[in-house]
Amino acid sequence: MNLRILGCSGGIGKHLRTSSYLIDDDILFDAGTGVGDLTMDEMRKLKHIFITHSHMDHIVSIPLLLDTLFSDLKQPLIVHGRQETIDAIRLHILNWEIWPDFTELPSKESPVVEFKVMEPGDVFDFNGRSIEMIDVNHSVPAAAYAIKTASTVLVYSGDTTTNDNLWNVLNAYSQLDFMIVECAFANHDLELAKIAHHYCPSLLVDDLKKLKHQPKIGISHLKPGEEKTIMKECRDALNDQRKICQMSSDDSFQI
Repeated sequence: MNLRILGCSGGIGKHLRTSSYLIDDDILFDAGTGVGDLTMDEMRKLKHIFITHSHMDHIVSIPLLLDTLFSDLKQPLIVHGRQETIDAIRLHILNWEIWPDFTELPSKESPVVEFKVMEPGDVFDFNGRSIEMIDVNHSVPAAAYAIKTASTVLVYSGDTTTNDNLWNVLNAYSQLDFMIVECAFANHDLELAKIAHHYCPSLLVDDLKKLKHQPKIGISHLKPGEEKTIMKECRDALNDQRKICQMSSDDSFQI
């Protein structure tokens, strides 16, 4: 499968986009500001969006994407997420005040978007790929996703911090080839990371000890301006025990 990084930053700025990952040409993991760098033709190919949680940096492009594709879609765009995530999007954004409710447009019988609830452990199969939702530990109900083909496994942590479930689920897999995992703060913000339910290098490295696999690891969601510090602290703590790289917008990987 092909992975294209549309956005992976913990904030915005020149060349910085928030979380959004394109799988092949038809699946998105999260829909942050990076979606805006897709061409119209690329947007039209999207079929499914898997949302990790309800925070703005992961969902901000959903309403704009629906409006942009309103006249082009032949079938609804399917947005998957936890019940709490979907409820938040519908209550606070697609509510006719912040944005139109595109589950009713152009009609309730033929909407632009459909929401599909997933629960941790659920698996969705689509064109030779299986996507599993995994419970993680964040300040709101959140999920990671694992996408499997016949030969490869890619995992995207979404936003999370210290937990056992993610690593226990991954250890049950027979293989793990690539993992995108967040590390939002530098170690000097350890207490803030705990309050916000994010990783900093010390917390992430402690949790990586729980993982039996040796995938290539892409570090994402770094706080703007702290990227070099966070990556150095990760590398120093890991001491070459893991293969890591810093995610950057418009990177592509063949997995």
